[in-house]
Amino acid sequence: MFKKIHIRSYEVGLKFRDGEFVGLVAPGKHFMFTRFGKVRVDVASKRDPWIDSEQLDVIVKSGVLAGKAEVVDLKDDQRALVWIDGRFSRVLGPGLYAYWIGVRDVRVEVVTIEDARLQHKDLASIVRGSDAVRFLDVCKVQRDHVGVLFLDGRFADELAPGLYAFWKDAADARVVELDLRESQVDVSGQEIMTADKVTLRMNAIITYVVKDARRAISASTDVRQSLYRETQLALRGAIGARDLDAFLAGKDDLVEELEASIRDRASSLGLEVASVGIRDVILPGDMKDLMNKVTEAKKAAEANLISRREETAAMRSQANTAKLLADNPTLMRLRELEVLEKIALAGNMNIVLGEKGLADRVVNLL
Repeated sequence: MFKKIHIRSYEVGLKFRDGEFVGLVAPGKHFMFTRFGKVRVDVASKRDPWIDSEQLDVIVKSGVLAGKAEVVDLKDDQRALVWIDGRFSRVLGPGLYAYWIGVRDVRVEVVTIEDARLQHKDLASIVRGSDAVRFLDVCKVQRDHVGVLFLDGRFADELAPGLYAFWKDAADARVVELDLRESQVDVSGQEIMTADKVTLRMNAIITYVVKDARRAISASTDVRQSLYRETQLALRGAIGARDLDAFLAGKDDLVEELEASIRDRASSLGLEVASVGIRDVILPGDMKDLMNKVTEAKKAAEANLISRREETAAMRSQANTAKLLADNPTLMRLRELEVLEKIALAGNMNIVLGEKGLADRVVNLL
């Protein structure tokens, strides 16, 4: 009929009679009259500071916790951040809580969720807590990116790189992340017909940066796809208005026209076009062979023209030299001496003389 109960110094007994809370039992050794099992003592350790009882509201209202425990009563728009012994422990949702004092250092910070975003100097520790995922939506904006925040479907803010957390019950928070670095869109494999009915295959590339993140998110479901389509249409319009020869001769003009056409549309999408370029132009096989033949014929004609010009210039030079030598006998003698000198340097020179007059002329020349 009696039961011995030993309550240690860091423990508290919760006494119930007939299922009703009747009081606390202090540390020590006690004998409880438990006739017919109507008296029950639940031993709670203060080392786990939270009072876990289905009759917590009754215990709190009885007033027996005064000086022994702290009570936290959170409303629907309140949450609590709990630190135990200087370390973050948990997040508390709406409800009634109580924790023992005197054994563990417990600190409770009550916050409201009117502002859906949780801003706290210890945010990194809070989001790692065991209960954080129940109450918080956590996101991280990467370096060189920007986050566009929507609350309940409405634009709220632009977020710099960093860690962010939002209360789940306060609003439907959604963060869309965009890369602020230069990006490229490849417009490849485009088959386009010129004004003179020649089908080309083209590859173009666009380099762009995000200038207005909010507009880039709101103006299109997929801003890269929209830019791709605009470039594709601009290419078809610009090339379709040109003959093949005009296109090949004026690629720079085509690029400038494309860039001007795409820039305005890109601006309406929140983008800025850095450059537009045409990487490859692929002609049909028969057209390629034909153009190679035309190019070969042009080069052959140019080479023949240059050769004739060189021959004409050489003959004109020889004619001028002959006239100059005929008009100046002394220059003619010098030229003869130069020829003899070259022959002498090349090897032995044997002179065979016939008639006497020729011999005299050669002697006089030497």
